[in-house]
Amino acid sequence: MRFFTADICDTHSEKVNILGPNFKSYGGFKKCQGEVITVKLDKNNKDLAKLLKEQNGEGKVVVVDVAEQYYAVVGDNLMKFAFENKYSGIIVNGYIRDTATVKDFDLALFAKGVCPRKYIPEQSATIGCDIEVDGVVIQNGDYLYADTDGIIISKERIV
Repeated sequence: MRFFTADICDTHSEKVNILGPNFKSYGGFKKCQGEVITVKLDKNNKDLAKLLKEQNGEGKVVVVDVAEQYYAVVGDNLMKFAFENKYSGIIVNGYIRDTATVKDFDLALFAKGVCPRKYIPEQSATIGCDIEVDGVVIQNGDYLYADTDGIIISKERIV
């Protein structure tokens, strides 16, 4: 991937929004880009797992909003599904786990932090809805560019 978020911001500042500085990189790749698929969770990740396992993710980045609730919603199993279905990356407005192994998958994973527990009772998710992360409204079909400098959202493909 031949882009840098800093360069995109310099060249297209009027076309991008920037997520806050609290995301950290945990995946095997430190950058990703693609069309956004939005997912709103209430702690449980069963619908996210189904999406990653069953849908072709080529050229896609999944942006997950769990409102920073302190439960892990992505771990090595979901990373395996995302890798197998060719997703570019996963961005989690919340927490992940299995940090010793998620870095072994060749895709990007950015999250606010880590938590060892997951939420067991199943709860449904909403896929393809508007979500708000760090004051930025993200819509299904937006474009995302992420690297170690930051995560930016655009309404149109820039790179």
